[in-house]
Amino acid sequence: MKHHVRIRMARVRGSLAIAGVLALAACATTGTGTATGTPTRTTTAQGDVAPRDQIWPVVTREHVDLWLHGFAMLTSDTARVPFFQRGYRQRMMDQKRKANAYTSLDANQEKLSARFTANPALANAQFVAMYFPSLQDIVTATDYVIRAQGDPRASSDPNIQNAIAIMAANFPTAADRDWLRLFVQSLQDESNRFYHSYWTAEQQTRSGARAELGSQWRNTYYPKFRRFLSNTQQGTGELILSLPLDGEGRTINDGKRANAIAVSFPESTAATMEAIYVFAHEAVNKVAETAITDNVTPAEQRSGVAGRISAAATVRGGALLIQRVAPELADGYMRYYLRSIGTTPPTGNVTTAFTAAFPLPDAIRDAIARQIEAVLAGI
Repeated sequence: MKHHVRIRMARVRGSLAIAGVLALAACATTGTGTATGTPTRTTTAQGDVAPRDQIWPVVTREHVDLWLHGFAMLTSDTARVPFFQRGYRQRMMDQKRKANAYTSLDANQEKLSARFTANPALANAQFVAMYFPSLQDIVTATDYVIRAQGDPRASSDPNIQNAIAIMAANFPTAADRDWLRLFVQSLQDESNRFYHSYWTAEQQTRSGARAELGSQWRNTYYPKFRRFLSNTQQGTGELILSLPLDGEGRTINDGKRANAIAVSFPESTAATMEAIYVFAHEAVNKVAETAITDNVTPAEQRSGVAGRISAAATVRGGALLIQRVAPELADGYMRYYLRSIGTTPPTGNVTTAFTAAFPLPDAIRDAIARQIEAVLAGI
């Protein structure tokens, strides 16, 4: 799934009234929603309670990790900037063998993976879990969309209509919804037999990195990013630490009502800033897409030029944002994204290697820089 596909999916999300879906989730037993569309909080092992006085709290969400874990186990990650940690699938298979865990996800792997060949767009559904506060709410929404045969008009309840619409946008055909049913059933078994225990253990192992990041984000880096976030309709949201993710994070945007950015979960306190790097990469994504749209011709759009440069534009845009608001992180950011694509950073100045690895037309680079300046100036 290329970065430009992720942007298209984010626009779909914005049109489906996320607050209504969260209101639906409030009817379940796992948490409560709010009228503003703030993601539901839970005190179970599925995640954290986000402090009410934090506008962009650092949180974890077990069901988001489980959902992404399922995709990582079923798909081949061929993106230049990886979606998932390199070697993730093999590491998880090794972990499962050690735990003597064979689950429905393993048993159904061949059938579930085959569907991506028939419908490559199914990979876009990686974002679905970020709409919902728990796995049980995803199970409920899956039941709704299957019984409604993908038609939101099958229900008179607007909250259920919204849940069906989100699921139907990602699983539009009967075959896709049959895949969804089997996938969700397989994830439930995966969680019961393996993933919940693994996830819980990893939270303990990475607790020091989590605490250090929380302190750095709250006291230093959120204040540096705050103006940019507020002026790009990302004033409130959640920074989700996700175990499967790498340099290509996951973002959902609904203007000022609900935003969430999922980033890689640092393995140690020494790697704490990696989460900030991916956050910057994701936060600048709208600006980068606008710069591309404004600087490519309709013919280039049709030929796929915009899509091919989208990933580089976001990586370069993140660097420009970092250089503007937190320049002390610029060197680390560039080294991180070079390592992310499998390139060993030079020992000296890294800028030349970074710009060569992520080539971008000057017009688009300059447009991103101008827009960042305009955003920070409040124009």
